[in-house]
Order: sequence, then structure tokens, then C-alpha cells
Amino acid sequence: MTLYYRDGTVQVTSEHIQVDGHRIDLRDVSYVWHVQGRAGLAERSRVLGRGVLVLLLSLPPLVALVCLISLGYAAQDRGQWRTVLVIVAVCAIGALALAPFLEIPLGWLDRSYDRGSRVHELWVRHHGRETMLLRSSDGLRFGQIYRAVQRAVEQRSGD
Repeated sequence: MTLYYRDGTVQVTSEHIQVDGHRIDLRDVSYVWHVQGRAGLAERSRVLGRGVLVLLLSLPPLVALVCLISLGYAAQDRGQWRTVLVIVAVCAIGALALAPFLEIPLGWLDRSYDRGSRVHELWVRHHGRETMLLRSSDGLRFGQIYRAVQRAVEQRSGD
């Protein structure tokens, strides 16, 4: 028996596919396909959260740029360039000191893309009936499982 894929809820071998305790023998599978399902509340809220996070990450540099431009105009009118340079230097040092903390929200943003915003469904035809085996918004995991099922069915049909 060859193991093609296994995680906490899915196992694909050369003899069967098991998803959440539901087991299907590969002898009975005649066709495998996938479709893109309707996005649920979790996927839509993930996209909304991603947009809010991008907005929150974009606002501070934009506000800083507006403040910098207004400081430049104020210094030009008053001739106080030394004060402006000190303020700009302090802000630049502060921004550099805080830059490593951007790793946290950027990590959240990266993971939200890993989890995906689309729902993928894995379907098989066995005993003449169409059955959905798996529904997931994790694109990477879904791709691994789908490819494992394809390989298992191809190997089984080649025997």
C-alpha cells in the first residue's frame, strides 16, 4: 500500500481515500474532479480583514508624508529649517526602530493569503453517485490532496 497524502483529517493511499472518517475504496472510484464552491462567511470576512489590514498598514506612511510636506511649507515660510530637520530625523529614527514590529501584521497578511479567499471542493464518482469528499479554502492543502487523489486513481486504473 502506498501513502500519497496524510494529515489530521485526510488520508489518501493506493487503496482508499479517507476524509473525516468517511472511507471510499479506490476500486469504486471512476472519476475525480474539483470545482470552485461558493465563498462562505469565513472567506468573505477574511477578504474584508485583509483589506482593513492593508488600509491600516498604508495610513501611517501617508499621514507621515502629508505631515512632512506641511512641515516643509511651514519651514519655508518661517525659515526654521533646523527645527524641521530635527523633527524629520527623530521621526525617521522612530520609524526605523518600529520597523521590526511590522513583521507581526505582515505575517497576518501573509497567512490570510495562504488560507485563501476561494472555496475548493473535491468530488468523486463512485458506485455511480457523485460525492463531495472535501471542501476547503486552504488552496495549498487542497492542491496537495487533489493531486494525491489523482495519482492514486491513475495508479489504480493502470493496474
